[in-house]
Parts: sequence; C-alpha cells; structure tokens
Amino acid sequence: MKFWDASAIIPLCIDEQTTPRIREIAKKDGSLVVWWGSIVEIYSAFARLFREGALSSGDGAEAFAVLTKLAEAWTEIEPSDDIRDITRRLLQNYPLRAADSLQLAAAIIWTGKTPKGHHFVCLDGRLRDAAAREGFTVLPKEFL
Repeated sequence: MKFWDASAIIPLCIDEQTTPRIREIAKKDGSLVVWWGSIVEIYSAFARLFREGALSSGDGAEAFAVLTKLAEAWTEIEPSDDIRDITRRLLQNYPLRAADSLQLAAAIIWTGKTPKGHHFVCLDGRLRDAAAREGFTVLPKEFL
C-alpha cells in the first residue's frame, strides 16, 4: 500500500504527461490510501480544467467515472484530532498549503506516525519535499 496525494490521483483519471509513470506505480500496488478530503481537491481540479476549457464535457465525464471507480476501492484516512495536531506542526515547519498539510498529516497517521519505509505518491514539489523530510520514500522517484 502507498499513500496517494490528490496531485497523483488526477493523472490516473485524465491523460497528462505524468500519466504513464503514475499508472505504472498504481499497477504495481493497486491499493491506494488517501486523505478523506482528496476527492474534493480532485473535483476542484476537474472543475477548474473544465472552466478553463482544458477538459471537454466528454473527457470530464470519463474522468469522474474513473475517479468514482478509484474511490470505491481506495482506503480513506478520516479526519481526527491527531491529524489536526500534526497539521499544525507541518505548517510551522514547511511552506505547505493547508490542504497539502492535511494530506501529509493523514499519511503520517496512516504509518502509525512512523513514515520511514512507507511510500508517498505525489507530484507537488513542496509536498514531495516535506514528505521526504518527514521520512517517506516519495514516488515517482524522477520528478519533472
């Protein structure tokens, strides 16, 4: 199992430059662990792409269908006081946005607060850096 940030789930639903690498990671594992709020972040990204004209209504419908299928199978880390407490620490130590710090805090909880030896799949540079500094092995290893 690997923890998946919303930024890495999007290329599973929409063809992007990173899609082949991300699908390869997903194929090797098949079990996604995500933060409870990830689906909202992904919906937001799809809606923005649609408003900007980068996603057609047909492609959007297909993306939502893939996301629905993924969400039916993934494991979700629910909100908790521990996540909120860890989020505060992360925001003090790293230049993260609130949603990114919640994602990373959820991943830390998923590991039993011991990230070393666990994988964090992410395409956001700042979040990748923070996750690595927390002890995660960040994927994909090559990052553009």
